[in-house]
Amino acid sequence: MNSRQQHLSEADVMDLLRQELKDDEDFHEKETHFFVVLGASGDLAKKKIYPTLWWLFRDGLLPNDTYVIGYARSAITMKDIRERCLPFLKVRAGEEEALEKFFSRNIYVSGQYDVRQPFEKLAAQLDTLAHGRLSNRLFYLALPPSVFESVTSNVRSTCMSTTGWNRVIVEKPFGRDLRSSDKLSQHLAQLFSEEQIYRIDHYLGKEMVQNLMVLRFGNRIFGPIWNRDNIASVVITFKEPFGTEGRGGYFDEFGIIRDVMQNHLLQMLCLVAMEKPTSTSSDDVRNEKVKVLKCVPEILLEDVVLGQYVARPGGTGPGEEGGYLDDPTVPAGSVTPTFASVVLYVQNERWDGVPFVLRCGKALNERKAEMRLQFRDAPGDIFQRQCKRNELVIRVQPNEAVYMKMMTKKPGMHFAPDESELDLTYSSRYRDVKLPDAYERLILDVFCGSQIHFVRSDELKEAWRIFTPLLDKIEKEKIKPIPYDYGSRGPKEADELLSRVGFRYEGTYKWVSPHKL
Repeated sequence: MNSRQQHLSEADVMDLLRQELKDDEDFHEKETHFFVVLGASGDLAKKKIYPTLWWLFRDGLLPNDTYVIGYARSAITMKDIRERCLPFLKVRAGEEEALEKFFSRNIYVSGQYDVRQPFEKLAAQLDTLAHGRLSNRLFYLALPPSVFESVTSNVRSTCMSTTGWNRVIVEKPFGRDLRSSDKLSQHLAQLFSEEQIYRIDHYLGKEMVQNLMVLRFGNRIFGPIWNRDNIASVVITFKEPFGTEGRGGYFDEFGIIRDVMQNHLLQMLCLVAMEKPTSTSSDDVRNEKVKVLKCVPEILLEDVVLGQYVARPGGTGPGEEGGYLDDPTVPAGSVTPTFASVVLYVQNERWDGVPFVLRCGKALNERKAEMRLQFRDAPGDIFQRQCKRNELVIRVQPNEAVYMKMMTKKPGMHFAPDESELDLTYSSRYRDVKLPDAYERLILDVFCGSQIHFVRSDELKEAWRIFTPLLDKIEKEKIKPIPYDYGSRGPKEADELLSRVGFRYEGTYKWVSPHKL
């Protein structure tokens, strides 16, 4: 059997996906679709939204009659937006004609966010392009939260389709705490139904995050052991090897807990901890996630370690960029954490007593996002304490993989245990398949009307309930984070917290790629 027979190629996957979309009754090929990018001149639009729409268009995954309309305050042209986006589009040789066709279906409208008249102009443009055909409209809020309310009010009163469906994509942050999040949710609920609102968390579009449901509920081997009787701890990690890179002023408004932990990491916790849904429908899956969050009590400060990176003394390379407070855009003396390690507990029958440790930080020693389940010790030890704990690791990025750390006999004349792994590295097993970007999946989901990978309002409320008391305490008491060196593992106190709650770090396991031997 050759490689082509063993593995689906990228072309095979695309063909299957196109056929699936054509069979989807909600994916109307004969209707006009408008994708309105509100905040079209911003970084998110330039780096993510326009490139994603181009990739979907290039691969034939958008409805045939789709227009992209950019809207922002900047007095620029569509040509300007194209030039700004070009470095991020990853245009391949021979795709120039397709790119011209894509941009021929792009329009830009300039206008203020808090004035109705420019939105009326935008609505007139949409009506003209529709030519009287049934039209569906998607509005992407790639905007700062300060203008959400005025923009959504103007969109609702002027731009909604009366012949097709309307959907609104809301980019995080979804508020700063429970109070502001509730206020935003109440405002949106007055304008749109919950079925029209897509709160996007791009981590829910990542391959290995989506794979977790199949691993858990499509394999008999995991079901009986996925509980407190067998699992000692769960560690969910997000690490970046760079600092704020001159964007500290923006980051300082939120901090690492709001930026990463309350959304991305908590979503991964839900997928690890939830019960099996009755189906893969959006509401069935999200119902189970809400049930998990309702079992999580508010976080205690004693279960938290906060850090802030400083310049690495005498270092060379990235550490010379300086510490967080050396960023001129960061307020002097800021105590905003750039690292956090938090222990949560899911107080239900399956997980009672099992610590879920969420760890995230900037300016650390590597780029990594993963979910790590550490199992309890094998009972009845007959190997003189030479056996290490099993671990199931789902690596989200980089180099997507699933592997199980396990004990095997050391090869040779010995009769001694050795640490090894059962390995599924995606770049090897699926070497002919290009994994789509998270935004590609999620934007396509919005076109198709699937909300399974989007955050529901009650889910958001529970997430903020868990974190708001901690955030209030940190800010009210101005708790000073522990300094840690740029490029390090973070504060040593974070490792001590891990050890205290029962995670055992042996430091002896060495992964060797079997595909490079």
